[in-house]
Amino acid sequence: MEIHSKAIEAARKIKLIIFDVDGVLTDGGIYIGEQGELYKPFYCRDGLGITLAHKRGLKTAIITGRKSKQVAFRAKELHISEVFQGNSDKREAYDELKKRTGLRDEEIAYIGDDLIDLPIMLQVGLPMAVADAIPDVRMHSLVVSCCPGGRGAVRELLEFIFKAQGKWEDLMASFLIPVKSEENAGLIQ
Repeated sequence: MEIHSKAIEAARKIKLIIFDVDGVLTDGGIYIGEQGELYKPFYCRDGLGITLAHKRGLKTAIITGRKSKQVAFRAKELHISEVFQGNSDKREAYDELKKRTGLRDEEIAYIGDDLIDLPIMLQVGLPMAVADAIPDVRMHSLVVSCCPGGRGAVRELLEFIFKAQGKWEDLMASFLIPVKSEENAGLIQ
C-alpha cells in the first residue's frame, strides 16, 4: 500500500467514506448478457468491509457516473442509503451529500480510480485510490491500495481507516471470540 505522510492524520478525522462504483466497487468491466442485461461483479470482502464500517460508526455513500439497477440493489443490500447515480459531474452530488450529512471536507474520504473522480478527490480530507487507478488519480491520493478495484481494494482502504482510528483491535477481537457450546463450555473462561 502506498501511504502519504499526511494520510494517517487525515484518516483519524473521517466520518464518511464515498465510493465510486465502476473500477472501485467493481473491477470496471461491464458484462452484457444475450438480452442486453447488465452484470456487475461486486466483491464480498469489500461488502463485509462496508458492513464493518457501519458497525464502527462510519457512514458510507456512493457517487457514480453510470446508472444501474445493480448498483441500487447492492447499495440497499449493504445499507448504503446515500446513493447518487448518473452523475457525470460528481460535484453537485458531493455538495448535496455534504448538506445532508452536515460534514466538512476534512471529515470525508473518497475512493476513486478515474478522471471523473478527481474533482471530489481534490476536495475531500482523505482522497484514496485503488491500485489500478489511472496515474493522475494515484498522484492525487494520500493512500493507494495494493489490490485492484473490485478485488479487495475497498476492504484494504477501509482497514487502513479502522487502524488509523484505533478501531482495528476491537474489530479483530470481535471475530476471535469462540462460540460457546455444550461441547466446549468447560474450556472457555
